[in-house]
Amino acid sequence: MESGAVEIKGIAREGGVRTKIAVSSTVPGVDPVGTFVGGHGTRVNAVMSETGDQEKIDIVVWNEDLATYIINALSPTVVKKVILNKASQKATVLVPEDQLSIAIGKGGQNVRLASKLTGYELDIESDKSEPEKPEVEKEATVVDLPKVPKLKKKEQLESSLLEAIEEHGQ
Repeated sequence: MESGAVEIKGIAREGGVRTKIAVSSTVPGVDPVGTFVGGHGTRVNAVMSETGDQEKIDIVVWNEDLATYIINALSPTVVKKVILNKASQKATVLVPEDQLSIAIGKGGQNVRLASKLTGYELDIESDKSEPEKPEVEKEATVVDLPKVPKLKKKEQLESSLLEAIEEHGQ
């Protein structure tokens, strides 16, 4: 973090209760959430001990795409669709019926913090569309698979490996 590989893009906090922090990486391949959390949670635990152990900290990935950022901010909610109104800075978020209480959170806390974090007023609604049904195949297709050789016992495998090493290692 000191090197600038990970940046804090936004913080929304309800002191003593919960905080949401949006982070991003400036270096390709660097996981911003993992970097912020630290090995075995060392960094985030240090922050939690400073703020009080009762305060929960959610670390979300910041994204330039606003809809993706809103989805990340509402984590751990499963979001089906985000409808943005950039002029009024409002978004309607459609979630499955069973995710409604998770999206809103205890006392509206999750949606309130996600709203502060993203700068958009978020309206959470249950998706009333037909649930997606898995397609059922009408015909079975038979595929001949290649024959798999019988598995060898551990001793046989070790012996084969040693033979191969001796044969190719010289």
